[in-house]
Amino acid sequence: MPEALSNAAARFVDSLKINSISEAVRRGRRVVIKRRHVYSERLTELANLYFRIASLPIRFWTKTEDWQRWEVNCFKMLNGDRFRVSRLRNNAICIDRLPGESLWEHLNRHTLRRRMVEAAGSEFRRAHQFRTKEFRGAWSHGDAGMANVIYDEKTNRARLIDFEIVHDKALPALSRHADDLLIFLLDLIASASGRQWLPFTLAFLNAYDDAPVIAQLSRQLTPPSGMAWIWWGVRTSFANPGKIKQRMTKLQDLTSHLGHYRAVAAARVRQRRRASTTCQQMSAGIPRPISRARQTRERANAPSPEMPSKLPTTR
Repeated sequence: MPEALSNAAARFVDSLKINSISEAVRRGRRVVIKRRHVYSERLTELANLYFRIASLPIRFWTKTEDWQRWEVNCFKMLNGDRFRVSRLRNNAICIDRLPGESLWEHLNRHTLRRRMVEAAGSEFRRAHQFRTKEFRGAWSHGDAGMANVIYDEKTNRARLIDFEIVHDKALPALSRHADDLLIFLLDLIASASGRQWLPFTLAFLNAYDDAPVIAQLSRQLTPPSGMAWIWWGVRTSFANPGKIKQRMTKLQDLTSHLGHYRAVAAARVRQRRRASTTCQQMSAGIPRPISRARQTRERANAPSPEMPSKLPTTR
């Protein structure tokens, strides 16, 4: 994409501010207030039109009430064990501020570590186990970039936030889950250094540890064409397309063989753990190894068979 067009698209996307976000303290708790603008419905309709034309299987919640319900339900489902969320008047919701920082901030500050992406992979796997009425099946995020993954250093826990975008209901769960992984990995592919992007990517996938989803991800690692390129540019922060394509090709090759490598490794582990066919079950009367060792020592210290154990008696 020409640089001028990329810059124009970036400015346009940045201008699409559907929500305003502010922080406050309520009843001694730090909270985030997320409020929709009065013109948000028109902007979401425009964005959804582009998604349909570009054949992208995602959409914004157009109606404010639908968005509030989805945001509140998703946050409660994933983070309700410790944190609170509620609907407010004037098109807003109130969310407890999660401890920690986003992985996107860590990536840009060069403080991203292996344990962080592993925690993210584990949280994606956990989140994908939930089921919702919206999809009549497994849940998915729809906008699972690193900016929407908060990592807490103290607990080594990652949590998902920001449920503004949702996958198309017609998309199978396997494809939706693979798309969540892809969106997360695009941030690594586009912005991580040449030395770090692949180790972090493999650490994330190993922590996620779902072979069918990873196999589907391998099939979806293809840069789009046509109008979808604009959204692709947004997802990759308009990074060098050549670098993105090269890294995705390498990742596609690795993920396509990842299942085979794991199967071979698992077979080797089973082979090492397999019981010997020459072993016999221990039963009463068979001396223990320590007893054998003691008997061996006693035989070694015993006098020679040629020597009588007692002096000959005289008559």
